[in-house]
Formats: sequence, C-alpha cells, structure tokens
Amino acid sequence: MAPHSHSPGGVGASGPAVLCLLVALFQSATPCPAPCVCSSEGLVVDCGGRGLTSPPPLHLLPPGSRFLSLANNKLASLGASALANLSSLEELDLSNNYLDNLPSGLFRDMINLTKLTLHNNSLTVMDKDLFQVITAYTLEGCKNRDNLREEWPQCVLQGLGGLQSLDLSLNGLASVPLGILDELQSLRWLSLAGNRLHGLERAAFEPLAHLQHLELGQNPWECDCNLRDFKHWMEWLLYRGGKVDAVECTLPKELRGRDIRGVPVEMFDYCLQLEDENGGVGGGGSSPCSRSNLNPSGAPPISGGDDSSTNSGGGGGGGGEAPADCVRARYRPVSVRRAIGTVVIAGVVCGIVCIMMVVAAAYGCIYASLMAKYQRELKKRQPLMGDGEADGDDREEKQISSVA
Repeated sequence: MAPHSHSPGGVGASGPAVLCLLVALFQSATPCPAPCVCSSEGLVVDCGGRGLTSPPPLHLLPPGSRFLSLANNKLASLGASALANLSSLEELDLSNNYLDNLPSGLFRDMINLTKLTLHNNSLTVMDKDLFQVITAYTLEGCKNRDNLREEWPQCVLQGLGGLQSLDLSLNGLASVPLGILDELQSLRWLSLAGNRLHGLERAAFEPLAHLQHLELGQNPWECDCNLRDFKHWMEWLLYRGGKVDAVECTLPKELRGRDIRGVPVEMFDYCLQLEDENGGVGGGGSSPCSRSNLNPSGAPPISGGDDSSTNSGGGGGGGGEAPADCVRARYRPVSVRRAIGTVVIAGVVCGIVCIMMVVAAAYGCIYASLMAKYQRELKKRQPLMGDGEADGDDREEKQISSVA
C-alpha cells in the first residue's frame, strides 16, 4: 500500500515542472527578436528605447504583427530591404532616431500600413518614389525585389494607398518633392512642422483629396509669389472643412509674423504681372499634361488646349513614355479663382447695394411724380384766386357809387 500512498505526491510535485516546460515551449513557438518585447498575441512588437544602431532581425517578428516600434534608438540608416516582408504591419514608429536618408522602396511590402511616424529625425531630402510599393509580381523581372529600382518600369506599382497618418515633423526637410504624395490617396493627417520649408508646390498636395489635418508650423516661410498657389490650395482645404495650423511668414519684412491665411489675396496680384513681364504663359497657367502626352525631352506641350490626348501632329511625344521626374501640370490659379467664401460675401454685399439703389430710384420716382402733381394743382388754383379778387374790387366800386 505504501507505493500507492506516495504516487499522488509524486504527480503533484511534477505538475509545476510540466507547466514551466509548456510555457517555455509556447514562448519558443512564438518568435520575437532578442532585444524586443512582443505581446502575448504577437500583434505588438516594441523595440523602442534599446539603444539600437541597426535594426533587429525583423524576420523573427511574430506572423501577423500589427504594430512595430523602433522609436528612441540610435538608427542612422536603413537598408532597402530592412523592412521587407512586413506586409501585415499597420503602424510603424521610427521617431526619435538619427535617420538622414531613407532608400527608395523601403516601404515596398507594407501594403497595409495606415500610420507612419518619422518624427524627430535628421531627414533633409526624400526620394519621390519613397512611398511606392509593389502590389503584384506579374513579370519575371519583378521577383527580384532587391533590385527594385532597376525593375520598376516592368512591375505593377501602387503607393501606400491605405496610409492615413504621416508624421514628418522635426526634421530638416527643405522641400517636398513633386509626386511623392501622389499615391497617398487615403492620407488624412500630415505633419510637416518644425522643418526648414520656405515654400511648397501646390501640385505636390493636390492629390490628397481626403486630407483633413495639416501641420505646417515652425517653418521659415517666405510669403512671396512662390507660395501664392499653395495659399490658394490651403483656402480650398479650409473651405471643405480641413484644418491647417498657423503659417507665419518670415519674409518679406512687411509680412513678418503674419499668418499667410490672413494675408489678402490681392497682395499677390503683382505675381501675375511679373509672370507676364518674364514671358510667362498668358492666362495664368498651362493645360494639364500626363505622362503619356509629353515630348521626349520631358517638357509639357506648349499648346494651350484642354486636350490631354496625344493629338498633336508635329511633336515627337505622341505615346512616348515620360521621364521619371515628370509630374502632371495643374492649372495655376488666376485672380478670378479666389476663395468661395470671399466670392459669396462680395456677392451678398453687391446684392444689398443693388437693392438699396433700386429702392432709392423708386423713392426718387415717387417723389418726383408727387411734386409734379402738386405743381399742376397749384397752377389750376391760381387763376381762380385771381377772378375772386376782381369781383371784390367791382363790388367795392358799386358800394362807393351808391353811397355817393
């Protein structure tokens, strides 16, 4: 009976050991890069604040990871394939590092990315194809994604169409390349605050049809003709319910400290005169062009027609491919294209003035007709008053003669 009495105690002692073994096996079955901390579900991977100078082995991330943080490290550069095969990520935080340049195609596999944070880095320039990704490998040449730059003309490309939030604040950006935002159709929140931006091209932001929040503060803005077109675009964004923070001018001196949103558009009318004097295109702009109707030199067609098809007979651009740095030309705003609110207010004021003029004219006509009628009545009464006086005189003479 003794062996039977000790058997339950042996099983109880081995229970915790078995449990620890199962936990260890479970942890080994859920991979996680060594310096990082992964959530129990493996959806959140935190590699922030680890003093990393190079990315951890991200191929060990748990399958289906949604959030990856590499913030608060010492990353100075990332290879073109550093973020490869991370198509499940929805949020990526690279803030507070020393990144000074991001290679083209870095985010090529992140087709589900919705939030990208690059706050407080050392970025000074950005490649216009930075946010391009491959969504289909239909050709043999596209399978070699390491040579993405050379294989792009043969691949099916699409931008980060699902990206909704992009934070580029506190960097050293001096410009936003034309075309870099063209494929970010779902972008709703964008921050360019705290950079070295002097001016922005309207054409670079026009593709952002769903943008609702734009941060542009703490930049040395030069409120001259180069910022005129972008001011028109900001007014359009505000009109459709978007939000833009203060854009304070540093130059010229007359506008220093003023928010360009409050600067009257009439102050930019001289820009049209300068364009005319410098041989600019008449009418304030040229017709839009596409990649398919440019000539081989990459210059837009000179004709001012509204056709975007390749129907010009002489040029050699009919159907030829445009160079990589071509961006569609948009119509430039002219003095007629002002903020809708200004036009409405001006229309209301003009309507009130017109109504007042009509009322004044009607009052004048009524007054003139009444005065004319009064004059006519007065003239009719004067002869009657004269006859009465003559009869009185005759009566007096008859009375005098009768007395005599």
